[in-house]
Amino acid sequence: MRRRVVVTGLGFVTPIGNDAVSVWTSLMEGRSGTRILTRIDTTDLPSRVAGEVKEFEAERFLPPKEARRTDRFIQFAVVAAMQALQAARLELTPAVAERTAVVIGSALGGVETFEAGVETLQARGPARVSPFLIPMFLADMAAGYVAILTGARGPNFATLSACASGANAIGEAARMIREERADIALAGGSEAPLTRTVIAGFAALQALSRRNDEPETASRPFDRTRDGFVIAEGAAVLVLESEDYARQRGAPILAEVLGYGTTADAYHIVQPCVDGSGAVAAMKSALDDAGLMTRDIDYINAHGTSTPLNDTVETAAIKQLFGSRQAVPPVSSTKALTGHLLGAAGALEAAICVLALQHQMIPPTWHLREPDPECDLDYVPNQPRAASLRYVMTNAFGFGGHNAVLILGQYPN
Repeated sequence: MRRRVVVTGLGFVTPIGNDAVSVWTSLMEGRSGTRILTRIDTTDLPSRVAGEVKEFEAERFLPPKEARRTDRFIQFAVVAAMQALQAARLELTPAVAERTAVVIGSALGGVETFEAGVETLQARGPARVSPFLIPMFLADMAAGYVAILTGARGPNFATLSACASGANAIGEAARMIREERADIALAGGSEAPLTRTVIAGFAALQALSRRNDEPETASRPFDRTRDGFVIAEGAAVLVLESEDYARQRGAPILAEVLGYGTTADAYHIVQPCVDGSGAVAAMKSALDDAGLMTRDIDYINAHGTSTPLNDTVETAAIKQLFGSRQAVPPVSSTKALTGHLLGAAGALEAAICVLALQHQMIPPTWHLREPDPECDLDYVPNQPRAASLRYVMTNAFGFGGHNAVLILGQYPN
């Protein structure tokens, strides 16, 4: 029998709340985290809607000097990781830290710092560029900084697979624990992409919603009127442990990581493969890894970005895997409220699935008012649904054709 991997702690920094209670309450009550962006000048940007983290205080976990020397995506990761450790009631003593991994994904890394560095170079010359520029924007620095602060000395790296990064981080961390390369892992994703260059770039791809007059409902997964995703920032970190270690120390076990599948479309730099074959393969791989059948899945947390192409392709892929529309369990996209956290999205949605298992409740797809005929599954529209949840699946797909799927289960099961 293979080593079992359990979830013992969750940490959140999100547009809909900075702790588990706030996040779950927002999901149940439909409290949107998308607004007109205030961090930057959006006057000339075609899309001015974003999911912005509010009431965030990095200084609670970092000394003021360190806060000034770290990018926002690093700060988010640190706060989420510390929160997750506290929830897990886990102290990383030197002996424990030797067997603790840190894997935190990000699609863009410290893009805010990089953009500011370019502006400094152009306006004031190379002598005024900060010596902290490079370590502040490298995408691996979220994982590196968390390890420095906690003393975790096990495997440490970042996963960079666009919007699949956070899910890949959790999957790879779970594999390491299964294979006894670590006993504990801090795994998740972090992103702080709310800059003029990033928003202008995604807008140029026609990927972002331009519903600036309705910012709170601009993200409309599976709705006929959807016009693009709403970019967002934040982080989510999970504490993963081997079952034996968690039980030995009396940890609060929240769920179990049962399956992980990851594939490539090998098709296009930004578009999902139109036949959904890469997504189907990733979902099937996760099921095989978990030793489950499609009929065992009680809920799917979809990638569900609110872009016209993604939502129809993902719907078709799910139906292809499950064999028919009637065989598909309830599906929902929580991006309707959170927006799309890019490299942190898969981690946030995995953490949300843990909450769903705990509460035995499916978070709905909010803002779904006009169903798209091509999106014809049960998307749990606009109202939470009590359900008997034993096994749940969460999908994360990214530019470049990256696919990552996780299956989480109730513990014990």
